[in-house]
Amino acid sequence: MLYEKLKEYTSGDVYPMHMPGHKRNAELMPPGLPCEIDITEIHGFDDLHDPCGFLLETAELAASLYSSAKAFPLINGSTAGILAAIGAHTKRGDKILAPSNSHRSVRNTTELFGLQPVYITPETDEATGVPCSIDPAVVKHALDNDPEIKLVVITSPTYEGVVSDVRAIADIAHERGLPLLVDSAHGAHLGFSQMFPENATRLGADVVVMSLHKTLPALTQCSLLHICGKNADAGETARLLSVLQTSSPSYVLMASIDHCLRLLSSDKYRLFHEYGQNLTRFYTDVSILRNLSVLGSAPGASRPGVGLTDTGYHGASNHGTNHTGFFAYDPGKIVITTKSTSLSGAALSDILRNEHKIELELSSADYAIAMTSVCDRPEGFTRLATALLAIDCY
Repeated sequence: MLYEKLKEYTSGDVYPMHMPGHKRNAELMPPGLPCEIDITEIHGFDDLHDPCGFLLETAELAASLYSSAKAFPLINGSTAGILAAIGAHTKRGDKILAPSNSHRSVRNTTELFGLQPVYITPETDEATGVPCSIDPAVVKHALDNDPEIKLVVITSPTYEGVVSDVRAIADIAHERGLPLLVDSAHGAHLGFSQMFPENATRLGADVVVMSLHKTLPALTQCSLLHICGKNADAGETARLLSVLQTSSPSYVLMASIDHCLRLLSSDKYRLFHEYGQNLTRFYTDVSILRNLSVLGSAPGASRPGVGLTDTGYHGASNHGTNHTGFFAYDPGKIVITTKSTSLSGAALSDILRNEHKIELELSSADYAIAMTSVCDRPEGFTRLATALLAIDCY
């Protein structure tokens, strides 16, 4: 593992007459910062932008775990991956199709590369205020109406955990010879358990960008870009990644990526089994809410891929309501809706923070989001469920 190699090297007798300037002098650094393993591209430690050793092994492990043709570790977050992927598959002046609720990196890329965005707007689920999945028919209609579109971009899963029919959208794009880029920044954990929808890397997407740090055991900024389909340009993507990412990549972050992937490789079944048990217990605990509502809290949705089943949770339902606008749903995103209460999502977040010492990920007018991962302990889920039940009685 890269982390062990770094520890072994820096515990040795080699004096660093090279960057970084802290020179691994812990006495001059704040406690807790891992300066002892923070090195530069010295002999024997490979090069992120031209890997042939340890970092190539990390990339190959990522591709193997996610069933992609080629993977690029990213240390500038999914933002760098999205910038590079869009730039590699377009030319200045091209049109791209993207959801109106895309991450701002998509909008920034259109400005940076002089592209013309054509936006499609997903419907909003009336019961929760959550944007729905991208309808493949809407994608088809947009492409039929504008043959100048050169790239299709979708977000799946969204910040709220809503998953779109990637396979159907990929088929529509491929019928026209167009590549499909999936911003799966919030989906690095998908596909490792029947509790969760499949990962976009296995559903026909050509390029998939994902953030390990959002939902897996990895430090902030640790991400991956996957080349999956025949319409993807791996060479130009690699070139742009070397342009858009720092020429002094952090070995602390690269070690974190490597560790995360090796942990998944060796222990994913136990990790996701325990995670699934925690989620199932949580959704059962909050199923008695009467005013607040947790997306996914009730079993028995009628459409395939949605609801609690014998093998686990695959999607979303809400107090028995069938949300036909959701193709599938990530149960790791706990979306708490307040539309049937006098609270806003922001007010709910304030109560959880101030009275229950729980900090949520995001709040909006009608809902708030609690993000979970395989690293959450059972007491965390119990604490959130207990707090929601108490607030529900206000």
